[in-house]
This record gives sequence, C-alpha cells and structure tokens, in this order.
Amino acid sequence: MSTHKDKLVIFDTTLRDGEQSPGASMTKDEKVRIGKMLEKMRVDVIEAGFAIASPGDFEAVKAVAQAVKDSTVCSLARAVRADIERAGEALKNANSGRIHTFIATSPIHMKYKLQMEPDAVLAQAVEAVKIARNLSEDVEFSLEDGSRTEPDFMYRIIEAVIAAGASTINIPDTVGYGTPEEYGALFKNVLNHVPNADKAIFSTHCHNDLGLAVANSLAAVMNGVRQVECTINGLGERAGNASLEEIVMAVQTRKDFYPVETTIDTRHIVPTSRLVASVTGFPVQPNKAIVGANAFAHESGIHQDGVLKHRETYEIMKAEDVGWNANKLVLGKHSGRAAVRARFEELGVTFDSPEALNDAFKRFKDLADKKHEIFDEDLQALVSDVKAESVDEIYRFVGMEVNCKTGQKPRAELTFTRLGQSVTTSSEGSGPVDAVFKAIEKEVNSQSALELYSVNAITAGTEAQGDVTVRLARNGEIVNGVGADTDVVAASAKAYLHALNLLESEGRAHPQRGV
Repeated sequence: MSTHKDKLVIFDTTLRDGEQSPGASMTKDEKVRIGKMLEKMRVDVIEAGFAIASPGDFEAVKAVAQAVKDSTVCSLARAVRADIERAGEALKNANSGRIHTFIATSPIHMKYKLQMEPDAVLAQAVEAVKIARNLSEDVEFSLEDGSRTEPDFMYRIIEAVIAAGASTINIPDTVGYGTPEEYGALFKNVLNHVPNADKAIFSTHCHNDLGLAVANSLAAVMNGVRQVECTINGLGERAGNASLEEIVMAVQTRKDFYPVETTIDTRHIVPTSRLVASVTGFPVQPNKAIVGANAFAHESGIHQDGVLKHRETYEIMKAEDVGWNANKLVLGKHSGRAAVRARFEELGVTFDSPEALNDAFKRFKDLADKKHEIFDEDLQALVSDVKAESVDEIYRFVGMEVNCKTGQKPRAELTFTRLGQSVTTSSEGSGPVDAVFKAIEKEVNSQSALELYSVNAITAGTEAQGDVTVRLARNGEIVNGVGADTDVVAASAKAYLHALNLLESEGRAHPQRGV
C-alpha cells in the first residue's frame, strides 16, 4: 500500500467571500492584518477581494499583495476585460499572484441572469482566460453555479478554458444545493470525461445552505479535487462557506482515510479565528467545531473521567494543536513598551508611526489598570477599537454616566465628539444600553434600524472585556459596528458610534455577488 499523499491546496476566501456576509465589510488595514495571519498559518492562496468592486477593494487587494510574501494572493474578476485588467493591476506587486475569473454556466443562470446562449458563454470564458493569462501565469477559472450545470456543457467549457491557459478549475456549489454523493460524483465524472483534465488542479467551493459545505468539500477531495476554497469560522454570505479549520483538521485527524495532506500550521487556527471574529463582529458560537469555546470542554462525568484516565477516550485532537494554549501570553501593567510592541508584531499588527504605537501603548496601560491579565484576544480587540475610530471618524466616544435603580427607568448621559466638536446628550431607556442608544439617536437621528445587538466576553472571568457588535441598516446598506471595554455599556456606545461612522463612510459598499 502506497503511503504517498497528494498536496491539498488551501485557498482562503475570508477576505472576499467572507466579506460578502452582510455587515462584514473590512477596511484595508483589517484585510492586511488578517492576510498576515493567514500567511503565518501557511495558507497557500489568499483571495484578498474583488478588485473592481470599489476603489477601496482595489486598494485592499493591492495592500495585501504587497504585504504578503509567502502565500499566493488572488483577486476575483468577472469574465470581462475591465475586471481582469483591474485585478492584474492590483496584483502587480505581488510576490505570487493569481487572477480568478468566473462566469455562470448553469441553464438557469445563463437564461435569466446572463441572458446568453451556451456557446456565447463558452466563448467569453475562453477569451477571459486568455486575457488573464497575459497578465498572470496563475489563472483560475470558476463555473458559477457549477453544481447545477449540465454535464456535457461543463465538460466542453472546462476543456476549452484549460486549453486557453487556466491551471485551476473551480466547480462551486454556489447555492449550497449539492449533497456529498452527487457532488463527489460530479468531479469523478469531470476527471473521466475531460481529455486535458490532468493539466489542471480541480477545486471545490461550497456554501453551507444545507449545512453540507464541509461534507461536500471532503467528498470532492475523495474524488480527485486537490484545492479546497474555504473561510475562517465558515464566514460567508447567507449560511456561510466551508470552514477552513474543519477541513484542515478533518484531513489531519483522519490521515488514515484522506489521501491528501496540507501544509497548514494549525497552531495559528484559534488566534486567527479570534482575529476574524473581532474584526468582522461575527462571534463564534460556543459549540462550533475546533474554534468554539466548548470545542474541547467536557461536562459529562463519564467523559471527564475518561479524559482524565486517557485523553483519547473522548478527544480526537489536542487543543494545543489548534492554538488553544498558544494564546495564553499574559501581559500586565508592568509590561514595557518593547514587550507590548513585540507581541503586537507577532499578532501581525504594525504601526505606521511612533505616535500610533504610543496611542496603542497608552490604551494597553489603561486596560491593564482595569484588568489584571492581558491576553492576545485583548490586544486584538484593542487594535480593532483603534481601527474603528480611524474609519472616516465623525463620531467618537468620550465618556458617559449611567444611573440604574430597581423600580426606576435607567438614564444615560453621554458625551461624544461630532467632527471634533463635543456633544452631550441624555435619555431614559428600558435598560442602560437602550438609554445610551436613544441618547445618541436623539442627537444624530441616523434614520437607521438596529438589526443586531450582540455581546460576547473576549476572555474568561468577570473582569473580561465585553466585545459588542451593533448591526445597523439604512437604505439597503448594512454595517457592523464593534466596540470593546471592560464596561459592557461603554462598549455598546463605542460599537453604536462605530456603526454610525461606517454608515457615513464612502467607498465601503461592494457588490453582493460572486461564486
């Protein structure tokens, strides 16, 4: 029996498809921070964005391409010249770049979305790959809605785009409709029917509408796929994408079953998960596989007894292998500037100027006065708080006073700045947070709707920082504001003001489309 295992390419699209979650839009600096963490994790391909979507997305792809050296950086592009050339321009300075172009190929998409005949779609796909190939040696082609594409047309278009220069072929389950058996068989049939299939790597990109994204991806791997497109925490539009951590740990844990291996440094999985959650404001559910707070917790007495006697009775992975113990660095109020800066750098955080470092260090000291131990998660939240204030800042939290007494309506008095001018406002509410939000709206009148209010503890203990997410919607635009503080009410005020800043920012909208 051969012990040879093929390399499974891990293609992370957190910065592109993950960002298409309503409200999960990221700034350029946030994308660079996450991109550097993905690079540290040794992700093979990082899809940094959709370069033509907006000037902001173009600059973000360009910045990630310049910052990341050890991973291939990719930009998505529709199968049209303008998109492809814009992607090529954004990737011009990448150490290793890839253009990822796509067109819809299912009958329903071709008829109702593209309003094109199959032969015209095929011709456009081939032309797009040729244009991309002149700009990059690494070209990926995707058949949007591939899982609902007619087999004969699928074979024709794949053969043609490989001949035109595509080296990776992605057949996505765009709408999360597939099942493991049929999705795996799809790839088996493609490899058997496309004459030049051996000239390309085949890729899977699954959405989780039926909760089958990981299962479908692994079924595809068992049928010849050697690239999996996935996201940190399973982030993505609608129900999300296949989860990177689940794919990677399934392959590593079941080495006896899967004929592939990855080069991922799994010790960075949990820290990267926490960073993505902090940046996007999308918390990880406690029972989420691999990265959830309860992923390695045992409450059952039988389970606890078994684990104490022999870990492998109930644990199939080591918590430390995915980074649960790697982020237990403890800093405190006696820690110096050099130690704090060094830890920030290890987390992929750099500062543009000495003033920016001084600001971060001051915030660190303020936090250290409030809580005894500072963990990596606290530092990530601190930086996210700083970045939140730098986004086209119109409103900035200054301070507040909240009065709560049983039997009386809570009342909040809040001070914030608007374009640098101090504003003080007050209001009653059904609770302290409601009073704070009403006080802000009394002055701002944003005409927005509050769609989500979420509070999560960043670390354990009663002195932990509260990480608050506020989702606001207005005129079809959705934003997630984030704020962190040991005082949850203060964190809530910061998150609400951050969301208002995002609503007023320009250039943050991007098309909710893709494969």
